Amino acid sequence: MLIYTLKRLGYGALTVWFIATATFLAMHAVPGDPLLDEKATNPTIRRNLEERYGLDKPLPQQYVLFMGNMLRGDFGISFTQENRLVNDIIRDHFPVSAVLGVLAIVFAAAGGVLWGALTALFRNRWPDVLIMCLAILGMSVPSFVFAALGQLAIIGLNDWAGTPLLPVAGWGTFRHMLAPALVLGLGTMAFLTRLMRSSMLEVMNADYIRTARAKGLPPTRVFLVHQLRNASLPVITILGPAIAAITTGGFVVESIFAIPGLGRYFVEAVQQLDYTVIMGTTVFYGAFLVLMVIAVDIVYGFIDPRIRLQ
Repeated sequence: MLIYTLKRLGYGALTVWFIATATFLAMHAVPGDPLLDEKATNPTIRRNLEERYGLDKPLPQQYVLFMGNMLRGDFGISFTQENRLVNDIIRDHFPVSAVLGVLAIVFAAAGGVLWGALTALFRNRWPDVLIMCLAILGMSVPSFVFAALGQLAIIGLNDWAGTPLLPVAGWGTFRHMLAPALVLGLGTMAFLTRLMRSSMLEVMNADYIRTARAKGLPPTRVFLVHQLRNASLPVITILGPAIAAITTGGFVVESIFAIPGLGRYFVEAVQQLDYTVIMGTTVFYGAFLVLMVIAVDIVYGFIDPRIRLQ
């Protein structure tokens, strides 16, 4: 298991290096000038800014400087936010996105496993048809549509109750998290429901399930220990990328619900051509995604020993 883990970590480090290199080259290939504002109209000021950010050096030297700083965990200073380090932006705002993403993935995983198992148990009956129709709807409708509908539903609920049961927007309490987390997790929940249904149907016809039933095991034990555990393996496989995708990809929901997460700053950096923030957050997002995939691979190896042997 140790060799398997070290190999996965090595592949992960190589992937992060490729992401960092590709991001660096892509940002310097994008047309535009990050210093093209009123601060750089004076040639002396512009020259000082270029020297401060290393833009006066040849591209290979900038790359070496960027990689060296990245290895030390230093992503530099923001071009657009005065005297603010990229590390500070990530430290201050990623926890908000992480809390929202973890809560969303809890909703998605619990709902996906539950609804997927129910559709398999009631195959070709009305619960199966109803849940699968809702799952297809959840995968087809964009999250910003669900966000707008969710806000309208909250307004109607508050009006009906005569008191603000749930906030329409903002951040700070657990009540603020419920609606955006549910909206953010709906698409993943729908996908996991379909995946769990297919896996469950495949497991239900396996030989070891017939053997367990023939031995006289209680139906509840057969379902929980043999069917549900083995059917959840594909779900566990994609949970790592799903966690990273939800945590780092909720900027639309964050914007609609006025949540001060990292995604909003990433979008602003792209609009303002803030090199350091774009490269820093992209590398951070990529490393987080790789870490989640490696963690899931390791967990998968513990659950299924055949993975380690291969």
